[in-house]
Amino acid sequence: MQGKVVLVTGGAKRVGAAICRRLHAAGANIVIHYRSSLYEALALRAELNELRPDSAQCVQADLLDIAALQTMVAEAVAHFGKLDALVNNASSFYATPLAQLDETQWHDLVGTNLKAPLFLAQAAAAELRRSHGAIVNIADIHAERPMQGHLLYSAAKAGLVALTKGLAQEMAPQVRVNGVAPGVISWPEGEEWQSEERRRKIVAHTLLKREGEPEDIARTVQFLIADAPYITGQIISVDGGRSINL
Repeated sequence: MQGKVVLVTGGAKRVGAAICRRLHAAGANIVIHYRSSLYEALALRAELNELRPDSAQCVQADLLDIAALQTMVAEAVAHFGKLDALVNNASSFYATPLAQLDETQWHDLVGTNLKAPLFLAQAAAAELRRSHGAIVNIADIHAERPMQGHLLYSAAKAGLVALTKGLAQEMAPQVRVNGVAPGVISWPEGEEWQSEERRRKIVAHTLLKREGEPEDIARTVQFLIADAPYITGQIISVDGGRSINL
């Protein structure tokens, strides 16, 4: 990772921040994308630049604004001179039961989880081909086993899995494209996920009988970018075995 430049969407907090810290510790220069988490993005940039001067930069963009994606890539290249990897981590997540979902939710959930990764990959394609780089998409184990009441989110993540494999075909042989499918890593922030009983039941379905950590995802992202030169078009589940025990 030494000297590599990596753009991480939604990189200011939670799993995204863990990915940024992990790749930075391995020697990469990091472009931290954020939409509204300005304070967290600036704090993380300061933290990383304190460790290694001018090794981190922030870019702000609404991923639903397709025109902004090209600008975001251009800003990253203007600052660091190149782009070696893209991590599509940013994601909207909330319940959308069939009887209650609407088109606004469709545009948000499909937009952040599927449309933005596609058009950001398109915007970054020339730079990634030039550097023989990599894309890692953060999918979800519920792409294959839909989550009850989360119809649009599950469908969007299923689309992202198909997109990952399609991009691997389209961008070969210069660019490798893979995905990571987390299980129970960071609990969603919504009130309905704060119930200890609900959490206990979910963890009980993992074969390892415990929650994962954001670092588990970050470690797998690093592997796919830096240590997997003959892997492309694959989705790695990092879920403690939950996806085969539902």
